[in-house]
Amino acid sequence: MDVMRHCSSFLLPSPASPSAASAADNDGLRHPAYALIVLNQRLPRFAPLLWQHAQVRMCADGGANRVYDEMPDLFPHEDASVIRNRYIPEVIKGDMDSIRTEVMDFYRKLGTKIVDESHDQDTTDLHKCVSYIRDLTPELDKSNLCILVAGALGGRFDHEIGNINVLCRFSDMRLILISDDCLIHLLPRTHRHEIHILSSVEGPHCGLIPIGIPSKSTTTTGLQWDLADTEMKFGGLLSTSNIAREEIVTVRSDSDLLWTISIKKP
Repeated sequence: MDVMRHCSSFLLPSPASPSAASAADNDGLRHPAYALIVLNQRLPRFAPLLWQHAQVRMCADGGANRVYDEMPDLFPHEDASVIRNRYIPEVIKGDMDSIRTEVMDFYRKLGTKIVDESHDQDTTDLHKCVSYIRDLTPELDKSNLCILVAGALGGRFDHEIGNINVLCRFSDMRLILISDDCLIHLLPRTHRHEIHILSSVEGPHCGLIPIGIPSKSTTTTGLQWDLADTEMKFGGLLSTSNIAREEIVTVRSDSDLLWTISIKKP
């Protein structure tokens, strides 16, 4: 079974410090090509850092309002109009039931592509944006692509579940749901997993949650409370409020799992 390696290097300044870059190289990590999707929830405080890492930046419908309204708040000593003209998404896509008209007009005049998919009410705006990145961005190296989703957590619970469902529907792609407090991504059962913990910016609190079907056997190393061929299911044991105690956490399971880890406050 092949090994899939994970690292939250997008939480580090770009370019990463020489020591961090050297550590990643020594661990055999290949730095991914990032794309960013902004959803209609409060921007994380490190949104400019995610923007800097990304090669493609999209807003899902009302996510454009968040960039327009909240990005200037992250630069309190700069003029708001300067910030709005600095952070311009390449694409805004969705059913267009949340974006304000003046925000759409503002970005359209600056060259942003507006893709109205109001005819499709069977998929979420996040699903629409991931499909766009997968199918219509030939400039991205899809073999090494990681999609960062800002504003994916918080707000309505059904929205959060819809976003987690997108992780499962695109299980062959790397997607990371991000909020101010934590991140979530899928660990497909088709691989063994090495999670490289960047203790300066994330952890130690973490969790592993089976998704889709119960796990009859999950084994880990590097956690405070490791699992050894452990069964996990809703209504039974879940590995929540665990602690990452090593620099590398390994996971092997017979079911898809969600990995979550806290993001440290500055």
